[in-house]
Amino acid sequence: MSDAIPVVDVTFAEMGLAAPLLKALEDVGYETPSPIQAQAIPHLLQGFDILGHAPTGTGKTAAFALPLLSRLDMRQPRVQILTLCPTRELAIQVAEAYKTYAAHMDKFHVLPIYGGQEYGTQLRQLQRGVQVVVGTPGRVMDHMKRGTLKLDGLQALVLDEADEMLRMGFIDDVEWILQQTPAKRQMALFSATMPSQVERIARKYLNEPKEVSIKAKTATAETIRQRFWPVKGFHKLDALTRILEFEQIDAVLIFVRTKIATTEVAEKLEARGYAASPLNGDMPQKERERMVDKLKRGSLDILVATDVAARGLDVERISHVINYDIPYDAEAYIHRIGRTGRAGRQGDAILFVAPRERRMLGMIEKATRQPIEQLVMPTTEVVNNKRIADFKQRITDTVASDELAFMRGILEQYRIEHDVPSLDIASALAQMVLDGQPLLVPANEKPLQASAFGREDNGRSKSRKDRNDRKHGESPFRDRSKSRSNTPPDADKERYRVEVGHDHGVKPGNIVGAIANEAGLDGAHIGQIDIRDNHTLVDLPKGMPKEIFSDLAKARVCGQALLISVAGKGGKRGAAADSRRDRVSLPGKSSGNKRPGGKPGGNKRADGGGFGGKPSGKSGGGKAGGKPGAKSAGKFGGKPAGKFAGKPSGKSGSKSGAKLGFKTGGKPGGNPGGKHHGKPGAK
Repeated sequence: MSDAIPVVDVTFAEMGLAAPLLKALEDVGYETPSPIQAQAIPHLLQGFDILGHAPTGTGKTAAFALPLLSRLDMRQPRVQILTLCPTRELAIQVAEAYKTYAAHMDKFHVLPIYGGQEYGTQLRQLQRGVQVVVGTPGRVMDHMKRGTLKLDGLQALVLDEADEMLRMGFIDDVEWILQQTPAKRQMALFSATMPSQVERIARKYLNEPKEVSIKAKTATAETIRQRFWPVKGFHKLDALTRILEFEQIDAVLIFVRTKIATTEVAEKLEARGYAASPLNGDMPQKERERMVDKLKRGSLDILVATDVAARGLDVERISHVINYDIPYDAEAYIHRIGRTGRAGRQGDAILFVAPRERRMLGMIEKATRQPIEQLVMPTTEVVNNKRIADFKQRITDTVASDELAFMRGILEQYRIEHDVPSLDIASALAQMVLDGQPLLVPANEKPLQASAFGREDNGRSKSRKDRNDRKHGESPFRDRSKSRSNTPPDADKERYRVEVGHDHGVKPGNIVGAIANEAGLDGAHIGQIDIRDNHTLVDLPKGMPKEIFSDLAKARVCGQALLISVAGKGGKRGAAADSRRDRVSLPGKSSGNKRPGGKPGGNKRADGGGFGGKPSGKSGGGKAGGKPGAKSAGKFGGKPAGKFAGKPSGKSGSKSGAKLGFKTGGKPGGNPGGKHHGKPGAK
């Protein structure tokens, strides 16, 4: 039964939220709550537990963050709110949301903790003291077992996207965490679906919860054509410039996640001959207004922006929105692409999707209620034909100019002095114009291809069984874990050993979830899994870069460090001995890695009240990217046919310090690095 509060026209100011939160909401332009926020916020303000049934894109983050922050005791630097998320990307986004809403709460600190991040950074911040922790189950459990995350002062716990944590094999870790938390803490559980295990957790750990349910009503305008392109980090810039070259673009808004990425992408586009500028929150307001005005007047064609910086942007001539970095939730995507297709004009929205992000693509399609088709990239032949045609057109346009008399005189003088044919002189000038950039894509260069991740119409991988193809109760990972003691790995795989097994309660889903989440490896590339008593053998693609092993070395499953190592020279299951002495060192790593460790550091509410006691019934008082290289897919200078002015300045970009990915064949690839900054609004 739903305990929905009737949704009427109400503002955040009328909901009883603390004054600092209202000021932060005003800063970001939020005035009225979404339906899920209107239902959940009053219950949470009154101290009730919440069971929320709401899809992604309905505003869940603000629904729990705002009321819990309003009840926060700012005199205590200890952890008072713990939010568990299925992925590190979501954990970062939710942490950013908390930070944005608490912008005017003095001495407020929030910490995202997740695998793949150095322990030292997390330990230092925990020692200094934080009020809110947002993390993935594995890393949270690890800190709790180490004693570096103490929850004796916990007042509220949130399970965000509980069904996704179940799907990724984290539900046992979640339940262990719940068992260690104070019994009197307030709790909110949000889930898009309600599988039996999620319902069981709700019955067991929620105290007479208020149920709220909402259906997503968000949809995009019919005037917007939506397409996606599967891509990995090193190929994103090439794909972007190819799109800019071939799409019929008037003005384009490119979305990235971080402030630094706005500058980096804009600079790389300028180096490839496009008039692009960054738009981020660090820019003075006057500079921001100047950039937007240039975009409106047509003296600037491309803006590279973050979600926050683009909020409120209304420029009719924006024909394309390109999601260079995928948004963290469907609502952010809907807000982004709403910048095009305005005033009855047709608009285009293009989304770059990495293999590990295919789940978000499916969520976006569900939220928008529209299928997103895959973009068709032009062939090398089409690219070269167009470049030749464009170059000829530039010559035609220049010949028609009235300003050639002076140059004719100089060139005629040069021809006579050096006895050089006019055609050779023209060819030399053309080469000078190209400034070292090749006009054509080399014939032996591989065409720009989609990064395959087996997407079907519903966004699932073709390599996995459909849930309807499995018998009732059968695990989607069961086929991976059948014992094949004498079966060697596939030709493109190598066998590894991880130090967690049946004795630790591990399941195949735990292994798949940890490797996929910590290393950014697509689950479809994980091969056979053989769980033994005290260790597990798992087949992974050959040629993985050592950076992946660095990330996996920090991962923990069922409270145990993975301690991944090569299983043995024979490559067969059973070749790895139970003794750690038989393990082989990984590339670039010592077999005796030291485990990170550390010591832990260290009831006035924001609205004058506090946690605890029974509900009163009152609503509270008061550097990415790779090296573009010479094989640019961009334009070669000038502003052909009135488009994209600017002269190429050669190669640009520096090596990314980000974690490397890899192609299916095992060759190193790359993902952009830098901090993630999600949209600080509702999910």
